Amino acid sequence: MSVSGLTSPSVQIAAEESPEMLPIGARPWVKIRGIYGGFPSAIFDKGRTPAEYGINAIWVGSGGLNQDEIDRCHQLGLKVFAEFNSMHVAGFLKEHPDAAPIGTDGQPCPPPHGWQGVSPFHEGYRKNRMDEFRRVLETFDIDGIWLDYHYAHASWERDEPALPDTDFSPVALQQFAEKTGVSLPTDVSEAAKLLLGPHRDAWTQFRCDVFTDWVREYRAIVDAVRPQAFLGTFHCPWSSEEFDGAIRHKLAIDLPAQAKFIDIFSIMPYHARFGHQDDPEWIARQTQSLGQLLNLKGAPDEKQKIWPIVQLADWGPTVDAKLVPQILDYGTRLPATGVMVFHWSGVSRQWDKVETLGKTYRAMQPNVP
Repeated sequence: MSVSGLTSPSVQIAAEESPEMLPIGARPWVKIRGIYGGFPSAIFDKGRTPAEYGINAIWVGSGGLNQDEIDRCHQLGLKVFAEFNSMHVAGFLKEHPDAAPIGTDGQPCPPPHGWQGVSPFHEGYRKNRMDEFRRVLETFDIDGIWLDYHYAHASWERDEPALPDTDFSPVALQQFAEKTGVSLPTDVSEAAKLLLGPHRDAWTQFRCDVFTDWVREYRAIVDAVRPQAFLGTFHCPWSSEEFDGAIRHKLAIDLPAQAKFIDIFSIMPYHARFGHQDDPEWIARQTQSLGQLLNLKGAPDEKQKIWPIVQLADWGPTVDAKLVPQILDYGTRLPATGVMVFHWSGVSRQWDKVETLGKTYRAMQPNVP
């Protein structure tokens, strides 16, 4: 699906130009300036509008969607996107404990740092998610829906991630053997040694293919129910080399394969949370690495887009309001053509950040004083 309505910048950027060659505030290629984490009630409560802060898009968790609020935002010219929890509905395990990810010892893997994932091989869970995904699209007049938590059981949103090896359920092992022709021992621990050893590449690709197939099904639902909507994904910001290729080997994320079905990639370079508090330029480096991986440059005619989500709220390390312009500068360098801030519930309680955000967003808009 093409990203109609958002693909033609009002000001064309010549091929030889770069963000550094233009005034720091001028970002005519940035078509989306958003906030993540709810409706902008704090702005409305002050008798103001999101446009006064340069905001033209919001992301709301699917469980918090409200059609009256969506209509209000649409009337103000805002795009409204939903966030959808794919693989972390921990409550499902209360009635379906067999959906827990299985570790190398054949037992349910404890949730690292409290992050409880669910097995992508559990058919009941997959049906649960697809049914809910369809319901959200059928019920609410949204402009797009973003997959969240679409990765294997892990805790990676931090500087020192916890990345257990999982998915050694009987169903997973059987499917792997059938697909590859590799014979595995019945003992899970012995099978795991083979899968993480001589068969590691085949095992990694197999797991990645399963997660990609979920994305394929999500795409089919979007096309059937609300074909004009975007399908986006919030995803790990690591390159394919970091942590020994963990984005594939551990998290089972194959971004080039998912690109067949995804419109918008929202990389999550939370610089402070990931240990780069003193190096916000890391945001731009990770985004550029993603562009190289997907062969995206931020050109108007590209089907897929990169819209990073950058950290302004305090989560672990604090983020100084004075750094907001710098963070947004790095977050909106090509190949990025949109940006949003994480997260509104936190930022809205620090109004100095909101004011600085607004000044920066407005400065990005062409012909806006």
